[in-house]
Amino acid sequence: MKAGGIALIVILVAAGIVAFNTFYTVSEAQQALVVQFGDVKTEVREPGLKVKIPFIQNVHVLDKRILDLDIPAEEVIASDQKRLVVDAFARFKIIEPKLFYITVNNEDVARQRLRSLVNANLRQVLGNVQFSAVLSEQRALLMQRIRDAVNTEAQGFGINVVDVRIRRADLPEENSQAIFQRMETERKQEAQQYRAQGAEEAQRIRANAERQRTVLLSEARKQAEILRGEGDAQATKIYADAYGLDADFFEFYRSMEAYRKALGKEDTTVILSPKSEFLRFLSPVN
Repeated sequence: MKAGGIALIVILVAAGIVAFNTFYTVSEAQQALVVQFGDVKTEVREPGLKVKIPFIQNVHVLDKRILDLDIPAEEVIASDQKRLVVDAFARFKIIEPKLFYITVNNEDVARQRLRSLVNANLRQVLGNVQFSAVLSEQRALLMQRIRDAVNTEAQGFGINVVDVRIRRADLPEENSQAIFQRMETERKQEAQQYRAQGAEEAQRIRANAERQRTVLLSEARKQAEILRGEGDAQATKIYADAYGLDADFFEFYRSMEAYRKALGKEDTTVILSPKSEFLRFLSPVN
């Protein structure tokens, strides 16, 4: 009984090992290759539970989803000899598992090969256009050209390149600083020009205001002189008319006014002859 139990356990363990090496599963996001002594025997593209020959055949699982590929930033020289640092990325998909396994074997090698292809085509395509084209609406067309060129070569690895995009395209740091300084200088020149124009306009406005002020003051003085002259003329006329009505009273009134102006202050002293014509209205009546 004891020996029979041990044999049963051995048989179960052996059966488990055989089953483990016979059955395998493929998920919906995977595709598999059954390899026997280095040769691909079967391509498995449908998900589910699968069977292989144990211990002789191995299963090589590959992802069938769209995969991302980061491209290290590279410095590229455009056709106008301007340098720019390009940071790009790509997306690819394994469409021929057998060809992929034979040519590159695994994803790590495939990614290295794709990075080289993308960098080479970036340099080739962007090196034939001017720097401004990379920053314009032509950028999408350039990316399509790069993708098509990379895809043509990647098909030899059983890979389909879905997309290639530039994440960032900047000038090198030293160029950026030089451009910034040049822009700063240009802005300062523009500011100085605006200040000069403003000063010129302010001077013109002040000169115009001063001219208008001078004209207005001249017109005011002229009008004042005219009114003063008219007033004097009218006063003279009134005096003349009054004198014509009663010459004696007018003479008396004018003399009283002269007395008031000449003798109105307490500290005023006037020394005149009693027979002076000026004091005739102050002399006692004979």
